[in-house]
Amino acid sequence: MKKIAVLISDAGTGSNLQAMIDSIYAKKLAVQICVVISDSKEAIGIQRAKNARIPTYIFDSREEGLEILLQKKYPVDFIVLTGWKKIIPDSLITIFAGKIINIHPGLIPDTFDGFVLNPDQTSGLWNRGKFTKKALQNFLDQKATYAGSSVHFLSKTFDFGKVLGRCFEKIRSGDTVETLYKRLKVKEHTLLVDILKELSET
Repeated sequence: MKKIAVLISDAGTGSNLQAMIDSIYAKKLAVQICVVISDSKEAIGIQRAKNARIPTYIFDSREEGLEILLQKKYPVDFIVLTGWKKIIPDSLITIFAGKIINIHPGLIPDTFDGFVLNPDQTSGLWNRGKFTKKALQNFLDQKATYAGSSVHFLSKTFDFGKVLGRCFEKIRSGDTVETLYKRLKVKEHTLLVDILKELSET
């Protein structure tokens, strides 16, 4: 059984973590979450992890050695970033090459100079460098027809890496960041679990 670490922050509600936990309990996902690491003790996901009896660790921003933590104390096969705000050091990316999975609130292209087409064949927005709320606001500001998220392997190139899957959500008249994300994150949850399931079986 593959072992994973989930890295979270206080930026979200921990719903992606909960989707993983629920899928494990439902026996739809055969992985073990060995630890949930947060850069803030205020992260809602910490309580979600404790409710599921998953070990938690608060990583101090002044602390060094995330690599050691994930190799020695909590050795894992994959690392899943769900709202993690700290820069992942290149040394960790090298050690866990093709093993760090990130959810990005935009449509990452397959090549750095490429682009993604929405279901209606309009150009999708990458939202490179934007966190969730700003990314979703950008979909609305740019009058995009679809919002979307990408699950990808982290690389040393910022907000880029091999794309494992994407999901799309049609933008409706009158949408706000909150209403749009409420629908999009349901698809995010399914996408993430499906990708983890595929990776865990290989």
